[in-house]
Amino acid sequence: MIDQHKGTHWLVGVAAFVIIIAGLKAASQIVVPLMLSVFIAIICAPAMSSLRRRGLPTWLSILLVVFVILVGISSLALLVGASLDSFSSQLPVYKQRFAEETSNVIKVFNSLGVQISYDQVKGYIDPSALMQMVANALRGLGSALTNFILVVMIVIFILFEAVELPKKLSLAMSDTSGSIEWFESFIRSVNRYLIIKTLVSMLTGVLITVWLWVLGVDFPILWGVCAFLLNFVPNIGSIIAAVPVVLLAFVQLGSLSAGLTGLGFLIVNLIVGNMIEPRYMGKGLGLSTLVVFLSLLLWGWVFGPVGMLLSIPLTIIMKLAFEANPKMHWLAIMIDSESEASKRDSN
Repeated sequence: MIDQHKGTHWLVGVAAFVIIIAGLKAASQIVVPLMLSVFIAIICAPAMSSLRRRGLPTWLSILLVVFVILVGISSLALLVGASLDSFSSQLPVYKQRFAEETSNVIKVFNSLGVQISYDQVKGYIDPSALMQMVANALRGLGSALTNFILVVMIVIFILFEAVELPKKLSLAMSDTSGSIEWFESFIRSVNRYLIIKTLVSMLTGVLITVWLWVLGVDFPILWGVCAFLLNFVPNIGSIIAAVPVVLLAFVQLGSLSAGLTGLGFLIVNLIVGNMIEPRYMGKGLGLSTLVVFLSLLLWGWVFGPVGMLLSIPLTIIMKLAFEANPKMHWLAIMIDSESEASKRDSN
């Protein structure tokens, strides 16, 4: 009877999960701007708190923070939009240059006794299609920001609400101090993760942009933005960001520049991803590669390109919630990376 009760409990849980995912997909046009607003508000909350501690009134602190957001995102959107238009117009030229550079490489292999034809290579690699796919993904993100005014308004209201949230929680949960501690711990963890990950991703994007500018690769700002966004996806994000840029460097500048481009991505991600980020991020924020891949598929299917970019932060937030709740702690262990799971065992 107990086993049957457990089976029913699991079945109801899975059914509820499916219903929630279906509802999120159906309401994606509303949920996506809301998610972006929440993420932006969480990242900006410390800056607003710092201004308030310096004596500025709440409304002025929020106004200054929102102004910086507007200027920063608008400037970046203009630069990326102009780069995307130029990039799309250059695709036929890149396709022709790819054929020329590939023919030169094939001649070198043929002289060494390795028989390869251009048609074989073309059947496996189509740089124009790959680069167009990247451009379409960025345009999908841009279309999600078309409701930018709505996003900004939601951010403003969230920041105003964040000021009064601790007082409301203490009143609402006065008899359940454990719930208050759990919620505050969860909020601190989410806030810390998003801020550090955003700063680290910004550093990655800036370094990649500078390196590509030094090499002379076209549209370094565009590829720097891609590196910034995809740095939120561990394990495979840096590879996805590097592949189209390496192909572009090969098409535009030749094999040596393509190798230097790939080397730059490797060095930046080794230094930032393996040295800087773990030092500040702390423990317990790893995800298994399988969970990363499944998260990309699930959230990308539900929310489109924005869902793919936010998939890992969303999954990390779920993991932090599981860790903060003793009853759900086993789920956090299940989706953890192998190294983190081993670290738990050693401790």
